[in-house]
Amino acid sequence: MNAKSMICWGCCSRDTRICVPSCSRMNGRDRPLCGRKIPMARTIVPIGPQHPLLKEPIAFQIVVEGEQVTDSTMRMGYVHRGIERLCQERTYIQNLYLLERVCGICSHVHAVTYCRGVESLLGLEVPLRATYLRALLCELERIHSHLLWLGMLARNIGLDTIFMYAWRDREIVLDIMEALSGGRVSHAINTIGGVRQDITPMQREVIWGQLDKLDQQVSRLLRVVEHERSLQARTRGVGHLSLEQVRRYCVVGPIARASGLDVDLRRDEPRPPYDRLNFDVVTHTAGDVWARTLVRMQETLVSVQLCREILRTMPDGPIAVSARRRVPPGEAISRSEAPRGELFYYIRSDGSDRPARVKIRTPTLPSLLSLQIQLKAITIADISVILSGVDLCIACADR
Repeated sequence: MNAKSMICWGCCSRDTRICVPSCSRMNGRDRPLCGRKIPMARTIVPIGPQHPLLKEPIAFQIVVEGEQVTDSTMRMGYVHRGIERLCQERTYIQNLYLLERVCGICSHVHAVTYCRGVESLLGLEVPLRATYLRALLCELERIHSHLLWLGMLARNIGLDTIFMYAWRDREIVLDIMEALSGGRVSHAINTIGGVRQDITPMQREVIWGQLDKLDQQVSRLLRVVEHERSLQARTRGVGHLSLEQVRRYCVVGPIARASGLDVDLRRDEPRPPYDRLNFDVVTHTAGDVWARTLVRMQETLVSVQLCREILRTMPDGPIAVSARRRVPPGEAISRSEAPRGELFYYIRSDGSDRPARVKIRTPTLPSLLSLQIQLKAITIADISVILSGVDLCIACADR
């Protein structure tokens, strides 16, 4: 058998070096197609509910044609705990401990938002020092959330050095929160009418020194991220959301600000002490995962500066006022700027010591809805980058 017969079945006049077998010399289902465009078969790739890419259980079904993603669906509810219903069976004070378990990363801001709603129903004026202490932990949680997110993004891309740097700096924040409240995850420092624990002058000095160290290391980490070509190659142009799409899907938080939507409840609807603090809202216009990375990293440095200003300007005075067990009938809405965006609480009272209704709307839900746009016309390799870029908190969304 000569070389030509080994390569070409003689079905066409093409160059024998690139010719493929045709149907003229082959029979049955083994016949390949010659000279015709083969339609690409669609395949469904399941991701989740348990997957190394996912921090929490959620199921995605990704429709692919070859390497291209054409469509996707998702299924939620794997960590639904019925928290809103449980709130109706517990007293207002007992709900504080329950609502801190909605999310393991931003537990404090859930308790703060709930307390603000109940305090407005009671007509309480919270001491100014208590609002400063609440804001201090809120900003520390924001730093912690952003550093944890950066580490997860880097790990999923394969940049283990950035992952280790980010989580090394995260430990500093956890140590500060532990010094303030005694807990690294759930703090249990809030109560209706203020906070339970004050900060001592010695603690203030220790925290100030740790903030200086954190500022230096996060600034260095930001320079590493900005000059890391591998990270830019994997995130630029990936997961793009335009300003119009952000508004259509009501996306909030760093994702919205990375698409040019200048929105931040700390500035737009300031509650004490944010009406007394000076800070900049970080925005970018690219709308991709790279822009979200820069927004979160720069917001981390802004939060470090806010923590310093809070410690420097914190007034003296009481940290709590007494509150009645029974709440007058009425409705209240409370909103806060959580690390992932706007956190919304609706509370209705019927005059008893238990709420008639508590409704929670977390910032993760609109981010999940926006995935139907982001998970289209991309390659399979970009799925992990996009899912990491939206910073999903499934426990918040399912509740």
